[in-house]
Amino acid sequence: MPHHHEKRLLPYTQQQMFELVADVAKYQEFLPWCVGTRINWRKDNTFNADVLIGYKAIRETFTSVVLLTPNDAVEVQYESGPFLKLKNYWTFAQHKDGCEVEFFIDFEFRTGLLNNIIGSFFGEAVKRMIDAFEKRAQKVYG
Repeated sequence: MPHHHEKRLLPYTQQQMFELVADVAKYQEFLPWCVGTRINWRKDNTFNADVLIGYKAIRETFTSVVLLTPNDAVEVQYESGPFLKLKNYWTFAQHKDGCEVEFFIDFEFRTGLLNNIIGSFFGEAVKRMIDAFEKRAQKVYG
């Protein structure tokens, strides 16, 4: 079961990083392997989203409820799709030099084939994903 936990100090505000991560509708513009998103419903600080991920011939959609704690956290609660389990959250803490961003993901696919394929490059995939958020912040906020 791949999992990853990381903290990074980035030169942006807590609010900027929260807004960037919370904007799931724009993920396909910059996130590797994200080929589409759809917000199904939104109520207050909660929304339901479909995310289509693709790599070579593999295409999978998963649905999650996303809980927003404005400026502090984004928590993903998995509902349906190719995973047996998915736990994912981001937290944001203001720091004198910017924002400390904490990222956690733990997942397991329903099929051994997908676990083997993803497991073989999971570390690189997570690094590219986190780097993509950092590059997106540079592009959006300078």
